[in-house]
Amino acid sequence: MSRDRGPVLKKARALGIEPQYLGVNKKSKRHGAVRRRKKSEYGIQLTEKQKVRFTYGLSETQFRNLFDKASKRAGGAGENLLIMLESRLDNVVFRMGFAATRREARQLVNHGHFLVNGKKANIPSMELKAGDVVSVKAKSQSSPKFAELKEMIITTPAWIDLNLDKFEGKITRTPERADVDLPIEEHYIVEFYSR
Repeated sequence: MSRDRGPVLKKARALGIEPQYLGVNKKSKRHGAVRRRKKSEYGIQLTEKQKVRFTYGLSETQFRNLFDKASKRAGGAGENLLIMLESRLDNVVFRMGFAATRREARQLVNHGHFLVNGKKANIPSMELKAGDVVSVKAKSQSSPKFAELKEMIITTPAWIDLNLDKFEGKITRTPERADVDLPIEEHYIVEFYSR
């Protein structure tokens, strides 16, 4: 499977988003404003799509397939897409504070450090529902990566109930559009795919 190994700060600057949304706590060393031409309607739509795709770390094919699934569900396709992205296992691990970035969360899930409802889960794209419990495997809890979490103060979204003593979190409800804190205008993504 292909992986995006490009420079994060460069891509964040090109898409017009803060690197903190991508889990990178750095600033670019480039000075001065970059003069760009006015974007066309297509350019704006493409930028919004790439912004979401890059933030959640999906390939173009994965993103297109997810959009197709979202458009078949009841409700707005753009809103459904964002809710489905928030419900992915790798994103939930990131939101619980078990990983500093979504990339790291994806790697930890791939390496099999997590259980979903007591069963091993190593598929980052797995969609979670309300009532699902995500926990760190007993063997992994003693590793330095997870041991240092005990001393940290972690803020989680309202739809996740975190218990750091047990290294587990429960999804109390399905995330809503208001829970997505990224500066995204999803109607441009819908327009992009309905051309």
